[in-house]
Amino acid sequence: MTIEVMVVDDSAVVRQVVRDMLNDAPDINVFACVADPILARQKMQEKWPDVLVLDIEMPRMDGLTFLRQIMQERPTPVIICSSLATKGAELSVQALAAGAVEIVTKPQLGLKEFLLEAKTQFWQAVRAAASARIARRPSPTKAQQASVNSAPDLISMAHTTDRIILIGTSTGGTQALEEILLNAPRTCPGIAVVQHMPEKFTAAFAQRLNSICSVEVKEAENGDRLIPGRVLIAPGGNHLEVQRSGAQYIAKVSRGAPVNRHCPSVDVLFHSAASAAGRNAIGVILTGMGDDGARGLLAMRQAGARTIAQDEASCVVFGMPKEAINLGAVKEIMSLSRISNSLGGF
Repeated sequence: MTIEVMVVDDSAVVRQVVRDMLNDAPDINVFACVADPILARQKMQEKWPDVLVLDIEMPRMDGLTFLRQIMQERPTPVIICSSLATKGAELSVQALAAGAVEIVTKPQLGLKEFLLEAKTQFWQAVRAAASARIARRPSPTKAQQASVNSAPDLISMAHTTDRIILIGTSTGGTQALEEILLNAPRTCPGIAVVQHMPEKFTAAFAQRLNSICSVEVKEAENGDRLIPGRVLIAPGGNHLEVQRSGAQYIAKVSRGAPVNRHCPSVDVLFHSAASAAGRNAIGVILTGMGDDGARGLLAMRQAGARTIAQDEASCVVFGMPKEAINLGAVKEIMSLSRISNSLGGF
């Protein structure tokens, strides 16, 4: 089946290069390229896309406003094609929170060459988006917001837990992580997360989660401690590992070659947890395309860790959990809501 794609970007160069690049794939067809959301609306009255490739900063209507309208009217897989600039990163993270499934970055210089080099990545993103389960995004409840505003400072936050939670995810993971961490109590074990996301975007992603959650969420830095109520997000372009230092667990952040085509890689995090924490770790693999994390989760299970996979019904893309299940790495399969509600009891 051919995936029908619409590209919405005010740059004529981007529209031409993305169209040509995607049309090179045998199963993808770009049927429309338009300069802004107003023109996109007109085209969508004639034909609705399977996948929408959307810029953020455009004339007449910005991409974020358009995305929110689409998600209310007819939830559709959306890939954000955004600049690496700080402002673009912040807006793109807001777009992920509004329901977009993926980010493909574009630099401010050398655009054509960059996009051509990223052809395979773009093809994979479109295919993953086309298979994604898209739903309307609910706003945080008043009770959740109240818990953020009134959460007390806990003395236990200053002490290291014996248990740590490791989470790996990709496509659809930004929404899944938001649901999980909004429910996380400040007494929950320290958490380390690998979310497949480009460099420059993870800091904005962590800042947004920190602003709406009662737990502390930050982009991981080398030497950060994993303590109760703290969530460390792997920086884009860097691998994240956990190490044991006496009775403490600390983060190791380092540049490295991609593993399973990803940097950060879930497998790198999970393998480190198997070595450093063993049975004191809980490994959770969430929605995402591909098999990153499956072998690392198996190593965790073999080391005595509790291992959990998100179930197919609640995944946006069931690829990563399915691969881990098929490999025998998973002890328990849970819905996203059950994982979220169990976090404080892990």
